[in-house]
Amino acid sequence: MIKVILFSVMMFFAGLTHAGQVNINQADAPTLAMELKGVGDKKAKAIVEYRKQNGPFISIDDLGKVKGISAKTIEKNRINISI
Repeated sequence: MIKVILFSVMMFFAGLTHAGQVNINQADAPTLAMELKGVGDKKAKAIVEYRKQNGPFISIDDLGKVKGISAKTIEKNRINISI
């Protein structure tokens, strides 16, 4: 019984892990994919490509201009994004 409780507590806290702060104007694709929730390799590469073609992001909401990045994805990550 105690093992079950300990396991449950560990799983609860594992779900509370916090992604690190990421600067969307400087981070490379692997970092973006690792640190941003809902952003995999393909979307991370799209962010870097957008940045190369259009210059730095002025605001966090500018991420919505990148194909595949939704307002929901931005909101899930807003606290972890810096410019």
